[in-house]
Amino acid sequence: MDEEYDVIVLGTGLKECILSGLLSVDGLKVLHMDRNDYYGGESCSLNLFQLWKRFRGNDNPPAHLGPSRDYNVDMIPKYLYFRAVDGSYVFNRGKIHKVPATDMEALKSPLMGLFEKRRARKFIIYVQNYNESDPKTHEGLDLTRLTTRELISKYGLDDNTVDFIGHAFALHRDDRYLDEPALDTVKRMKLYAESLARFQGGSPYIYPLYGLGELPQALHALVLFTGDIYVEQARMQVCGVTSEGETARCKKVVCDPSYLPNKVRKIGKVARAIAIMSHPIPNTDESHLVQVILPQKQLGRKSDMFLFCCSFFHNVAPKGRFIAFVSTEAETDNPEKELKPGIDLLGPVDELFYETYDRYEPVNEPSLDNCFISTSYDATTHFESTVTDVLSMYNMITGKTLDLSVDLSAASAAEE
Repeated sequence: MDEEYDVIVLGTGLKECILSGLLSVDGLKVLHMDRNDYYGGESCSLNLFQLWKRFRGNDNPPAHLGPSRDYNVDMIPKYLYFRAVDGSYVFNRGKIHKVPATDMEALKSPLMGLFEKRRARKFIIYVQNYNESDPKTHEGLDLTRLTTRELISKYGLDDNTVDFIGHAFALHRDDRYLDEPALDTVKRMKLYAESLARFQGGSPYIYPLYGLGELPQALHALVLFTGDIYVEQARMQVCGVTSEGETARCKKVVCDPSYLPNKVRKIGKVARAIAIMSHPIPNTDESHLVQVILPQKQLGRKSDMFLFCCSFFHNVAPKGRFIAFVSTEAETDNPEKELKPGIDLLGPVDELFYETYDRYEPVNEPSLDNCFISTSYDATTHFESTVTDVLSMYNMITGKTLDLSVDLSAASAAEE
């Protein structure tokens, strides 16, 4: 401990572990510390005893729910040895529908009438063919100037179609994107379709066996391999980090908002429900692993709602059990009422837990204090905002842009 490090990372949340691994691979001397006695921070996975203690105040869950060790319940569920997610769905006009990801799926989708399907197919074909570096595929449109609203209007799509394209396909969380350059939305849609083709399943998502908590532990192994150290019971001081009477000096500190509360501000609150069930979510083709997005307009809200369900197939619950999550950006102080539209889609539940947590973002200037603080996790069940935050922090810490571009065809050939 009595030496200097390039970076000290505080907390083993997913973002902190990703950054710790990236910085270690970059050749920096990294000390990774956590004041908790478990991995994962806010993105940990809990067994049934831990879940019961957190939400019920004791560690005596009913015996009929099965062994505690068979549960791995994510506190911040995200789609990520992985399995393909069975399907991606959207809530539209009071029903759950499969999200069409290709022009042929659009033709079969009950989300649209006959003429709307033809219009949507033309739009999807335009997106699929679009190549930013090939002007011939632009059809005379400058997507850096044209807004998404203006692009969509050229195809005459109705509001319901725009709703599921923008929120379930491009994964926008509100409608601000409609008045922003269309290029971002087109890139998001292409990524969705390319990921769907890559994983050859019913959705573009994958999910880790044993829950999301496996990822911090896997990255922990990466850090150990590169010679870094994990120390528990850490607290922050001006000169560095002190643990059990020893102080480690550092040039930079990376942490989640809980370690430096005087350098962050509250930006919102997430309302979340966790349900233990004995069946999959109805109307999702008996899928054991599924995401459902409820766009804000369908619910008369300012923000989307997200459903996610996994099962014993993924080693997160005993045989015959399913774990479902419902989350949204809280707009009131009544999470039960706010989450009811999502809860109603689950069908009968065996146990139901409610929770709210505050969201924070940094307000400090890292160039002055060398403190790099992540933003709290939002209500989404995908990694869009998580990856954006990690890439931004990596750029601020190193001054470099992380290149995540992958040649999918080359990767597939290498696997074969």
